[in-house]
Amino acid sequence: MSQYYKLGDQILWNPSNGASRLFMRQVILYEAEVGLASGVGPMEADECRIDPVAFAAFADALLGWHGRTRHAVMATLSEGFVATVLALAEKADIEVNWQTAERAESDHLKVSGPHAKAWTAALRQKVRELTRHMAT
Repeated sequence: MSQYYKLGDQILWNPSNGASRLFMRQVILYEAEVGLASGVGPMEADECRIDPVAFAAFADALLGWHGRTRHAVMATLSEGFVATVLALAEKADIEVNWQTAERAESDHLKVSGPHAKAWTAALRQKVRELTRHMAT
């Protein structure tokens, strides 16, 4: 069994039920962390609709939040979810503001991370890999 994440008629992602359940639980968690609705709708009849405007704002806010995170464990715990959201944004042709994350990273280097350009390059690479895995 699997579930569908859709933007209009476009299927962005078709994960297993387990991966989808974990993602949806993390959506709720990170909505609270960034103080913004994600635009990820409820799962109904194995389909979830994504609001592109709300999702774009959420993806930007999440990326900025992640870039400002100074706690090494929090940065590590959140990296996979952030990459997944950014991969969905990429599949939906939603542009995110990488410069905000780079500026936040440049202001204060992560305890566990490299220089800002290397950090964002590594995150971008993870997003590209996930985008390939999300192919429908």
